[in-house]
Amino acid sequence: MIESSSEISPVRILAEFDAYLQLERGLSANTRTAYHDDAAKLVDFITTEHSRFHPGLISLDSLTAFAAGLHDLGISSRSQARIISGIKAFFRFLMAEKYVESNPSLLLEGPRTTRKLPDVLSVAEIDAMIEAIDPKSAEYQRNRAIMETLYGCGLRVSELTELRISRTFLDERYLLVHGKGDKERIVPMSDAAVNEIRAYLPERERLKIKTDGRDILFLNRCGHPLTRVMIFYIIKRLASEAGVTKNISPHTLRHSFATHLLEGGANLRAIQQMLGHESITTTEIYIHIDRSRLREEIIAHHPRNSHQGTA
Repeated sequence: MIESSSEISPVRILAEFDAYLQLERGLSANTRTAYHDDAAKLVDFITTEHSRFHPGLISLDSLTAFAAGLHDLGISSRSQARIISGIKAFFRFLMAEKYVESNPSLLLEGPRTTRKLPDVLSVAEIDAMIEAIDPKSAEYQRNRAIMETLYGCGLRVSELTELRISRTFLDERYLLVHGKGDKERIVPMSDAAVNEIRAYLPERERLKIKTDGRDILFLNRCGHPLTRVMIFYIIKRLASEAGVTKNISPHTLRHSFATHLLEGGANLRAIQQMLGHESITTTEIYIHIDRSRLREEIIAHHPRNSHQGTA
């Protein structure tokens, strides 16, 4: 370990951390950027506190002060928890590279966060959004295919924008999806998604497809891949035109997909695999069955609630 009396370039340590996240952890670009930014915040804090930077200067007290500063800045509990997660990843890197001999972040507690249940669309609301697509617009068939793929396959918006034709198997009715952490998974397709994509493909072939869009399924009118922002705009506009007043985003369709599967009797582990969740606890957020319905189920099926005569 390098003595903490020395100084290490913050730029160098953050570059090494980014390389570690990519090569050793195989994290996605978005996650690497978030963790890099989290570590940079801590590095700036330590540099300001000691007028220099070295990992050996980071103590539990300084980590606690750093976390308290996040709270004082008015950063939400959920964002604080995410930043602390990035700091813990930074310390795993520091330990692996022997910059430090102990890991004070193990004792750093995150704020208590309340799990906010996501908004969920009803099937009728999703149908209304699809019907709100203007049949006279040039993007009519493409947008129908986007809606059915987001909802029918439960994709993240980044997975949708990066979806490749070479990994779309319409005859076999499944997709190969490139998900978080550079992990691939097989996702079954609904009949509606298959049919809408089949109808969209001839229109796609009539575009002047640019180099970056050759193998990308969903393109804009100029032949480039759609951005996540554009998908967000499409979904928000359709919700408005369909009279859906919930605060929704493309991710709402993914939540709705999981919720409707669960309500239809799907196994939680199967939903976990479909969504690409590493932990079953992430999937368990979808278990938000209405309490009145749950009570009706108990009354109907629990043996203690039989209406037959008692002794």
